[in-house]
Amino acid sequence: MADPDVKKLPIFQVDAFTDKPFAGNPAAVCLLEDMDLTEEHQQKIAAEMNLSETAYLRKLNPGDDFSSSSKFGLRWFTPTNEVALCGHATLASAATLFYMMKNPSSQLTFQTLSGDLFARREGDFISLDLPENKSQPQDGGKYKDLIKATIGSFPVQEVRFCSSVGGDLLIRIPDSITREQFEKMTPDIQGMMAAHQEEIRGVIVTLKGSLENGCVDDEGVQYDFVSRFFDPWSGLPEDPVTGSAHTVLASYWAKELGKTEFYARQCSQRGGVLRVRLRGDGRVDVKGQAVVVTTGKIRI
Repeated sequence: MADPDVKKLPIFQVDAFTDKPFAGNPAAVCLLEDMDLTEEHQQKIAAEMNLSETAYLRKLNPGDDFSSSSKFGLRWFTPTNEVALCGHATLASAATLFYMMKNPSSQLTFQTLSGDLFARREGDFISLDLPENKSQPQDGGKYKDLIKATIGSFPVQEVRFCSSVGGDLLIRIPDSITREQFEKMTPDIQGMMAAHQEEIRGVIVTLKGSLENGCVDDEGVQYDFVSRFFDPWSGLPEDPVTGSAHTVLASYWAKELGKTEFYARQCSQRGGVLRVRLRGDGRVDVKGQAVVVTTGKIRI
């Protein structure tokens, strides 16, 4: 028998940066309706979902509606903590509103800890308008234990650090490393945990794409760069596809490649493909597809 006092909220699981289920990066998206959940409760739900991120969409004004309004509040929680920016869960949130709530808006605005973010419909794609995050050269000695735990015996070509995205260590490995070698790279997760320093959100490892090193898609089209992202202290060892990391990568590779539009792949086991454009106004467009794989309600 249903308990009338039990509250339930709509929740969706969305695979972001992919055009097929069970690939890309999964995120949960919870619609808060007219309920104001405490941070503790939001964190508990994120731990229960046990995905890299759970997103919470909230209405900003009494007359707002998920099916028609164009501006919402948005927060993101990993299984262990709140984060300041999450690209794939923003894409998943926009997909939920566009595809499941049938929101007709051409552009959505999200108020977040990283300021206003924007999501636009572009055919079968959704384009996220995110802040550019610049990295600075970093002496690898400060993080030598973390670097070794992450990439093992792979050589280091360059180390950089970006503080504005929450603290990302960027490691570039030599162009001679093949995609196959890169995808087989197995970090020492316990070693990473032991070497973690408070200012580090995650570790980005990146490789320049070329025909020679096999960084091409199924049609043989070359990726400009590929990457992987590790943040085991956030509850999951490797993030499948990290939109926010590409705001750091776009800034870096624009200088290295002398271009501002990129075709990129994140080489996790699930994998994901992104179209990235560095604009001249301090913003980055990160474009991808998304598939809703689960719909339901969560008991509060």
